[in-house]
Amino acid sequence: MDGFSRAERAVGAVLGSAVGDALGAPFEFGPEGAFSARFPVSGHGGEMCGGGGWDPGEATDDTQMAVLVAESLLECDGLQLPDMFRRFRRWAAADPKDIGLQTEAVLSSGDPWDLAAALHFQTSQRGAGNGSLMRAAPSSVYFARAGRDATMDAARRIAALTHGDRAAWEGTAVFHELVRVAVDGGDPLDAVEEALRSVHPDHRERYAVVLSPDWHPDRATEFNGAVWPCLASAVWSLRATSSYEDALRAAIDLGGDTDTVAAVTGGLAGAAYGSAAIPERWTGALHVPLPGFGGRVLLAPELAELARRLDQRGG
Repeated sequence: MDGFSRAERAVGAVLGSAVGDALGAPFEFGPEGAFSARFPVSGHGGEMCGGGGWDPGEATDDTQMAVLVAESLLECDGLQLPDMFRRFRRWAAADPKDIGLQTEAVLSSGDPWDLAAALHFQTSQRGAGNGSLMRAAPSSVYFARAGRDATMDAARRIAALTHGDRAAWEGTAVFHELVRVAVDGGDPLDAVEEALRSVHPDHRERYAVVLSPDWHPDRATEFNGAVWPCLASAVWSLRATSSYEDALRAAIDLGGDTDTVAAVTGGLAGAAYGSAAIPERWTGALHVPLPGFGGRVLLAPELAELARRLDQRGG
């Protein structure tokens, strides 16, 4: 997993996550193996097929929120949580095609940015969905130069805007750290054990179990819409394959929350293998609508430019 420039890895993380999201969306909540059943041979094309309410190549809320994270970081020249929350709320109010139930409840509550997620968690006791993990590729690139502690802290703070359960914060923090290592030129799989040492003690054992080399998605005790099996499935997809394309195929074939599992896998695999490993037949159709922001639609070149700016200006 070497031989690529830092910029190629940064673009790989952001673009790779968006591609995974759009590729996996039509298979969401479908059975295991559905992707390979429809596309049994790699490289033959047609995989950006659309379906389930999504146009071919259309990114879901996963990437839409990721773009909002990216643009807030760049326009505010750093982490300004109230600004990020305002962007999330503006987007949610514009009736996007899809939005997580938990995220929608928090963003539509009318509560202040620094209380909304915590108040929702107090009353619902539900806050460990993968909705903070799905949007984390841009912030993981932006904070990669700042080192392990700083990037994991930023991940937790961004996650806490919509998710009140620390489990979601810690999973997003681990993702940040694995992408940091990959963007720096290392192997993210080799960084798992070290990253676990920085996980909050109350959650370390849970993540150690699902991120261990012998874990398999068949051993998951919860649906992969929860944060820890989602992250674990992405790490497993990277560990079980040797290319970006095969990692995405493995992730989507798991079934369940395929857009988010593939988005997280795509962020890791894109950072590990570089942007050149992402097939052009997938990036060509990619487009990211931004409800609530003047009808804007971002294409792959614009996402790549966002990634380069995040890498250059972050830290």
